[in-house]
Amino acid sequence: MEKLKVLVVDDESRMRKLVRDFLVKKDFIVLEAEDGAQAVDIFFSTKDISLIILDVMMPKMDGWQVCREIREMSDVPIIMLTAKSDERDELLGFDLGVDEYISKPFSPKILVARVEAILRRSNLLNDDSIITAGEITLNKSAHEVTVAGKPVELSFKEFELLNYFMDNQGLALSREKILNSVWNYDYFGDARTIDTHVKKLRSKLGKQGDYIKTIWGMGYKFEVS
Repeated sequence: MEKLKVLVVDDESRMRKLVRDFLVKKDFIVLEAEDGAQAVDIFFSTKDISLIILDVMMPKMDGWQVCREIREMSDVPIIMLTAKSDERDELLGFDLGVDEYISKPFSPKILVARVEAILRRSNLLNDDSIITAGEITLNKSAHEVTVAGKPVELSFKEFELLNYFMDNQGLALSREKILNSVWNYDYFGDARTIDTHVKKLRSKLGKQGDYIKTIWGMGYKFEVS
């Protein structure tokens, strides 16, 4: 499937970089604009933008005006970002045809989940958010796990760890690789962090915890017998 383009519009470069980095990890192509006027120029000169993440308070042209101009010609999905939590602003956004409205500060992962949900509703993104292995089903968008049809409560890191294992079924994974991928930083301490989380995860998964095999002296492998 061809990569989808997302236009990120914010006058703060750090905010654009944060959002861009999370979107790129999800295989989106990210275009950036630092003010409203530039956003409008980029949108109308680039015909295949799939979604816009748009800040409200910007120089030259604010997010409301950008939204008005784009809505005259296009129904592209728009997520509006604002530092305010004013109900009037939210209502104005929906009146202008905004699809989602998120107040700062926000979780970049939640923002990306909203992007994916909107694109799925628009039939632009395949729904690969639900993965199954044996009797375990993991829903990435809803952040839910069921085992043999029954819901299982996992901590955030336990969920991320299970997600990583299920995405890499049958592969031998070193502790270092798991830590770098799930914890997102280089880890130079002992292996107890990963071992402790695996122990807890196995316990919560019950009999299906046996899907997580120990590779002595190396790490783990997720495999359904």
